[in-house]
Amino acid sequence: MSLLDGLLGNATNVDQDAIKKELKDVLIPNEEVDLAFRLVRDLVVFTNHRLIVVDKQGVTGKKVDYKTFPYKSISRFSVETTGHFDLDAELKIWISGAVEPAQVLQFRKDNSITTIQKALATAILL
Repeated sequence: MSLLDGLLGNATNVDQDAIKKELKDVLIPNEEVDLAFRLVRDLVVFTNHRLIVVDKQGVTGKKVDYKTFPYKSISRFSVETTGHFDLDAELKIWISGAVEPAQVLQFRKDNSITTIQKALATAILL
């Protein structure tokens, strides 16, 4: 990942072993990281059990918000790709019973959104 990609908000693949080390206190026994993307400092992590969204906050990034979405609780999601004038791709995730999306992730000029969409569809539909 180049610094420019990170500053522009482009998601990039992350080494699964590095993610396992970074999330060692969050992952449960026998939970495997299947796919992970870094978005500047934040992470979107697909495991064999759930989707984890890691939001590093503040200037130093020491404060971290971990959001867990078990695949069985995700009722639907939408993906909006980039256009000529709208340069942001967007992923919205709804959980069962919610009217508003539980999570909205934005990506700029990014091809990773299709990979993320396929991973999410595979996790919740199969």
